[in-house]
Amino acid sequence: MLALRLTRGAHPFVLCGRLLVAAASAGTGFLMLSALSHALAHPGAGGALLRLAWCVVPLTATVYFAVAMARNDPATRPREGLSSVGLGPAALAGLAAASTALSSLLGSVVALLFFLHLRGDLTGLPFDGAAAGMLAADQPLPLPAVLTLLAIVPAVASLATAVVLRPRAGRPAPTAPRTEPATPLPVPSGLPWGVALLATGLAVESWAARGTSRDGGVPLPGGVESGALGGVLGWLLTALGLALAGPGLTHFCGRVLQAAKPGAVRLLAGRGLQEEATRIGRPVGVVCAVASGALASATLYGAGTGASPAGPLTALGAVLVAGCALATLLSAGVEARRSRASANAALLRLGAPASALRNAATLRALTLLVVFVPLTWAVATLAAAPLRG
Repeated sequence: MLALRLTRGAHPFVLCGRLLVAAASAGTGFLMLSALSHALAHPGAGGALLRLAWCVVPLTATVYFAVAMARNDPATRPREGLSSVGLGPAALAGLAAASTALSSLLGSVVALLFFLHLRGDLTGLPFDGAAAGMLAADQPLPLPAVLTLLAIVPAVASLATAVVLRPRAGRPAPTAPRTEPATPLPVPSGLPWGVALLATGLAVESWAARGTSRDGGVPLPGGVESGALGGVLGWLLTALGLALAGPGLTHFCGRVLQAAKPGAVRLLAGRGLQEEATRIGRPVGVVCAVASGALASATLYGAGTGASPAGPLTALGAVLVAGCALATLLSAGVEARRSRASANAALLRLGAPASALRNAATLRALTLLVVFVPLTWAVATLAAAPLRG
């Protein structure tokens, strides 16, 4: 009940984020129910499990977006005085998990209603039974399987939120402000692991492409299905590698900006990138992974390999993954700007021109583009090369 009240009284930005989480959950739930319909319409066919395996990609994107929105919710942050009323860090993490479960559950209900409406089981609205053939309207739905699939997103998203936001032992307590000069900011430690996972993911995709090149297409739900499990696993490893490498690359960009006698704008931009390396770097890495996957698919389909055109479910999954990645990056950017508000206000009080702050923000964005756009193109080229061959 408390989680529901906090959801109703949240900031409009937070409410918008939760509605987007519900929409992403609805899309993922609909894709999984569509995979179930395919299994009902084609009993004994080997493609049912592979179609469900492709749902892991939008499921991962939805859970990642839900966790990001929960971390950026001001109501989930520990504040003074809350522990005295029983709302310590552990209780706040539980409330965040409950709010995430409510948003995801709302999306699952919408997915079920929309699915039944397109099957023709619910009438009285436009487009009744518009997709009856694709959704196996002539087959009865197994209720346990439907409820199990719809419960996956709320369960996984709430569990991931609770794990990420749980209070960790050994976390340093807040200390008084220090008067001595700052020590250099620590470098994120995930860059070597990210590079290793990136290389592993590309190798897995190359291995999976050996089985699909004979069929002449990339394995998607609307096309050739052989080797889809290897493609899903390789893409997930690539995305995880880019997400782990993103903070380290962002920190490196900040260090480069501050090299060779920098001016005030370069110092502000470089220091900002180093301070926000983890918060901004991970979403940027995920966006790079999504963009590289899209570029690789576009390159493959444009190479005349004979791949079947992507169907509506494939398009829905692609839009869902890209939307979650971009929304997470936008949320991280808003949170980074909010965290710099006090420092920017202090600089303005000291007489710094507002144009310097705007130029620093522009320089940060341009530096990230200069570094991550070629990286995205290189990963896409490497991923598409074995498929094209």
